[in-house]
Amino acid sequence: MTARPNTRSSMARRQSRLDAVRYTVLTLIALPWVVLPFWMLLVNSFKTEAEASRPSVALPTQWAGLTNFATVIVKGNYLTGLRNSLTVAIPVVLGVLLLGSMAAWSYARSSARWAGAGYYISALSIILPPAIVPTVMMVTKAQLTGSTLGYILVLLGTRLGVIVFLTTGYIRSLPIDYEQAAQIDGANRWRVYWHVVLPLLRPVLFTAAIMTVINVWNDFLFALYMTKGAANATLPLTLYNFANAGAYGIRWNLVFAHVLLASLPLMIAYVVLQKRVLGGLTEGGVKG
Repeated sequence: MTARPNTRSSMARRQSRLDAVRYTVLTLIALPWVVLPFWMLLVNSFKTEAEASRPSVALPTQWAGLTNFATVIVKGNYLTGLRNSLTVAIPVVLGVLLLGSMAAWSYARSSARWAGAGYYISALSIILPPAIVPTVMMVTKAQLTGSTLGYILVLLGTRLGVIVFLTTGYIRSLPIDYEQAAQIDGANRWRVYWHVVLPLLRPVLFTAAIMTVINVWNDFLFALYMTKGAANATLPLTLYNFANAGAYGIRWNLVFAHVLLASLPLMIAYVVLQKRVLGGLTEGGVKG
């Protein structure tokens, strides 16, 4: 009778030690791959052009941060890129979450063969490389080349697979009783989805939204082919154009400052929503 508590306590101590070792190892791995690059980005964005031409982790000997950031905002079309990125990211994220969760609900609750085939085709798009040339040809035939609408539609189509993959498994783990009760009460499929299914999907959809925002915000390849002109350029394109605009080479201090400003909205969102992101990942992992 007395052996069980001792055994459990020893197992708990052993598990806590293993967790401490695991977290220490992960921290040591993250330092050179995450902390060090970010620190280099930060300190070099405050240096002068001459000092930043040889990037290092040392603090600036002469601080030029205000000048660098002001130059990026005024001459680097930062505000234009920020507006265009928001214009693209908001409808893409909302559309992907809505359409992806609806498709996932159909796949999860259907036993038809077409549903299984549709699910695997959607999930297959996660690992397949983007078909740039056929996509550009289709957008051109639809007379949407160079338009924001065409770019949004392309991102919607190419990002749906991840949402479908994440949400389908989550829905399959949920009980169907609430949906059946709502149908017995006379609710149609739209009302069942909107009032019953969608509230249950908040944890996984919140995490999926963060992943989609990061993916869409940093998209460069499709933006390069789907948008035209500086007026429609998103932040990755404005950074690319700004970095290659110098007649005497790349001004690294301004490039680092532009990268920092382009990443700033995502960093602020992560800091503000960190607890909900981690909670969504944890709950989605348990239920999925």
